[in-house]
Amino acid sequence: MTERQPANSRKERDRPWLMRTYAGHSTAEASNELYRRNLAKGQTGLSVAFDLPTQTGYDPDHILARGEVGRVGVPVSHVGDMRRLFQDIPLEQMNTSMTINATAMWLLALYQVVAEEQGADITRLQGTTQNDIVKEYLSRGTHVFPPGPSLRLTTDMIAYTVSHMPKWNPINICSYHLQEAGATPVQEIAYAMSTAIAVLDAVRDSGQVPQERMGDVVARISFFVNAGVRFIEEMCKMRAFTRIWDQVTKERYGIEDPKQRRFRYGVQVNSLGLTEAQPENNVQRIVLEMLAVTLSKDARARAVQLPAWNEALGLPRPWDQQWSLRIQQVLAHESDLLEYEDIFDGSHVIEAKVSALVEESLAEMERIQEMGGAMAAVESGYLKSQLVASHAERRARIEAGQEKIVGVNCFESTEPNPLTADLDTAIMTVDPAVEARVVVALQNWRDTRYQPPFNHPRPCKALEKLKEAAATDANLMEATLECARAGVTTGEWAGALREVFGEYRAPTGVSSAPVAVAAEEGTPLAEVRRKVARTAEDLGTGKLRLLVGKPGLDGHSNGAEQIAVRARDAGFEVVYQGIRLTPEQIVSAALAEDVHCVGLSILSGSHTQLVPDVLDRLREAGASDIPVIVGGIIPNSDAEDLKRAGVAAVFTPKDFGITEIIGRIVDEIRTANKLDTLEVPA
Repeated sequence: MTERQPANSRKERDRPWLMRTYAGHSTAEASNELYRRNLAKGQTGLSVAFDLPTQTGYDPDHILARGEVGRVGVPVSHVGDMRRLFQDIPLEQMNTSMTINATAMWLLALYQVVAEEQGADITRLQGTTQNDIVKEYLSRGTHVFPPGPSLRLTTDMIAYTVSHMPKWNPINICSYHLQEAGATPVQEIAYAMSTAIAVLDAVRDSGQVPQERMGDVVARISFFVNAGVRFIEEMCKMRAFTRIWDQVTKERYGIEDPKQRRFRYGVQVNSLGLTEAQPENNVQRIVLEMLAVTLSKDARARAVQLPAWNEALGLPRPWDQQWSLRIQQVLAHESDLLEYEDIFDGSHVIEAKVSALVEESLAEMERIQEMGGAMAAVESGYLKSQLVASHAERRARIEAGQEKIVGVNCFESTEPNPLTADLDTAIMTVDPAVEARVVVALQNWRDTRYQPPFNHPRPCKALEKLKEAAATDANLMEATLECARAGVTTGEWAGALREVFGEYRAPTGVSSAPVAVAAEEGTPLAEVRRKVARTAEDLGTGKLRLLVGKPGLDGHSNGAEQIAVRARDAGFEVVYQGIRLTPEQIVSAALAEDVHCVGLSILSGSHTQLVPDVLDRLREAGASDIPVIVGGIIPNSDAEDLKRAGVAAVFTPKDFGITEIIGRIVDEIRTANKLDTLEVPA
């Protein structure tokens, strides 16, 4: 007889994953206070959100930074800001994730210099710089330089950290935003793996790392993934990721040590699926999505950060972030999840799904390799057009009710929500005066950086050395560290490299995206097409022209792209020039193209400054009769202010019916031109 274990005996628990909240806002001082508060609540790592000017290499006083400073993260303009950001936080003992890509080398240099000032041994620094520029071209939009120089910056960082910061993850291959941009699980796996291959090939071919140390490089490559609410499929996706990574690193790069081939990833669960309607449902969505990356021990995340229930409404407050942290803590410390081996081993259902994902992903990876790899597939527009098409198909399924979202296209009746009874206090707002204070502080830094107590050397020599190095094939990390120590600003560092490398505007994917919604007789789109054609006829023009513009630095272009594609399919001539435009450029394009409507898309919170600027410029140009509509994450009170300022209509995430939005755009064009309303059957 086998001896029975006592009923109250328990298996030794696995160690929990790193628990983070993605945080940073307003100023370095305010963010430092938030970090220390979160660490005191049991958070076990930091995840730093930088504002858009920092991410795109601009100082806070640049024209494109207006309205964006401190909005979606913390502004870090120089080493002084980085000192204040981590004041009283011992970096040698911390695991810090920094969501930064185009300017990753710069932020890592600032972090290293501050750690050195604290007396830290930099070989013991642990953390991650995201540093995945490919997904910036495809989905997030904070790229700066062309693909070649961008890949060089990444390669130089990897070579530097392997030698000098061996515990640091120099890149986080990021499929998170690919899913946000519409990627299917197969596309998410294939595009992320193709990016990893492009990076590893570049490191291998650079000659900076000897072949015998490629195992060390592979061991420091990490991934950052998304987990949606289809948590069985998402869990299988992670097992497929693990299997493919093991195969690629062994077969393509000859890595024999299985520990070095381990698929290491962190996760933020899906913000795309969070809804403005009945936002309390977001809590159970977040829980289910977290299970996708924790249930399977063999494919469990090493770090997890959860969004807050109210992120579809605006910036979460500290209490909202605490709620998300407590969700993780309950699962890790109250449940028995960490007491078992992988609970899916031997499941024929799971194995079949994983095998199918692996087979389809490898086939798509092979297609990309035949095109010349991930960088070539970016430059050709193939990857972007595939994502735009996938996203359009998903939106069409939602609108048709085939893909159900509770509270949005089904079960829409609801009791009054006490969480959102006062919407203005249900989210955190950034004081508009913060930007002016940050700009003044930056000017003061520029004026005094050479003086005590800092005594930085003059930055011009460091910047010249950076440009000289950029014009050769030298590793740029040492020149960047010299700039950091010299008190150079973020805008100065990026500006020097812009002079050498130039800038890059990525393909939008709109023109090549296939039709996602049929305009068959009797369908809503067919009715809107008739409405568009009738309005063009009434105005005596060949086609209605819609300008879709993204002012400021907000690179989240998914919504703008979907509006552009559907408007095109409804019969509009669409003018869409991509992201990162000034109000002046948008108005110039509207006048040059003689458009009938201007549509502005802003998700970063800068609408309160940038939209009135567009309106003022249209009035000054004598074009105030062109209706302006706005879409984005816009609180109700702001929406009313915008309408009073002259905006014709405001659309937020609750307005999920894109065909209906296009119909309403036609209504605004007819109203602005004093034409009768045309009814469209529901």
